Amino acid sequence: METLTLTRPDDWHLHLRDGAGMRAVVGHSARQFGRAIVMPNLKPPVTTVAQAAGYRARILEALPAATQFSPLMTLYLTPTTSVREIEKAADSDIVAGIKLYPAGATTNSAAGISKIDALSTIFSKMADLGLPLLIHGESTDPSVDIFDRETIFLEETLRELIQIYPRLKIVLEHITTARAVKFVQESPNTVAATITAHHLLLNRNALFQGGIVPHNYCLPILKRESDREALLAAATSGNAKFFLGTDSAPHRLDRKENACGCAGIYTAHAAIELYAEAFDQIGALDRLEGFASHFGADFYGLPRNTSTITIRRQPHPVPPYYPFEPDATPPHSGGVIPMRAGEDVLWTLHSPTQP
Repeated sequence: METLTLTRPDDWHLHLRDGAGMRAVVGHSARQFGRAIVMPNLKPPVTTVAQAAGYRARILEALPAATQFSPLMTLYLTPTTSVREIEKAADSDIVAGIKLYPAGATTNSAAGISKIDALSTIFSKMADLGLPLLIHGESTDPSVDIFDRETIFLEETLRELIQIYPRLKIVLEHITTARAVKFVQESPNTVAATITAHHLLLNRNALFQGGIVPHNYCLPILKRESDREALLAAATSGNAKFFLGTDSAPHRLDRKENACGCAGIYTAHAAIELYAEAFDQIGALDRLEGFASHFGADFYGLPRNTSTITIRRQPHPVPPYYPFEPDATPPHSGGVIPMRAGEDVLWTLHSPTQP
């Protein structure tokens, strides 16, 4: 298969940042995706519908001309989130879910949740209203090994949450382990998961090839080759519980290449092409459309897109960096290093088409 036409896909987990950085990268996502779930972990975080509306307006204003791209907003769940704000979110036409970050789990998560059992009224209301809970599923107990954080969260937190709130729709974001795949497969149909392109293509060896590689550092961290294989099997299985979420996370170069580098891999520049590479590895390109274009929309109760995109098996080079925050000194330190920087991606987006 040299050419593949797909229903226009959606990205069910995306970081766009804000300000000049957001304006620099949003076009990469808009060129290929019809919609994207936009993460709320800004500084300060997006915690109210009013803030989400303001953020959405800034995104729309930054879109390239003639782009048809719809940002789906999320609210950052905090210990002080009110039931009234949850009701406002459900009543709005812009908020698609509520994001739960365990406090300290990842970038800008300090305002997140330390005691999940204190949020019973919030979760009950979300279940009543059909508002999905989007979870960064990692334990933040400092005694837990970083490679076990996802598994411990599943067993010590998420299993009980599902039992207590069986009607609550849950998306376990960016799963990384064979254990998470099995957990989602065995969970009720109210539970689904997103999978990133980088977790389908890389294992933890990529962090240490020729020395420490900060641009392959993400959270949840890359895992074993057996985990990568399990993720790829799940993504290509045709099981509608698994769908595309890039977790594309731009950070400027000087915040990745320092003594305390930020977590995140930038993949938005070639996201659907990278997923095509992963699916093509095991001869499963015929399963890409369901994973990328159908299953996420179905889970969120949204119509599937009606436009299409076409990709070709045609290598294209990735530049060493993209502009991101132009006010940095020196200027190149404000760029974002993309996945495959200075190398080729084996597929190329040929023609996005509108209905």
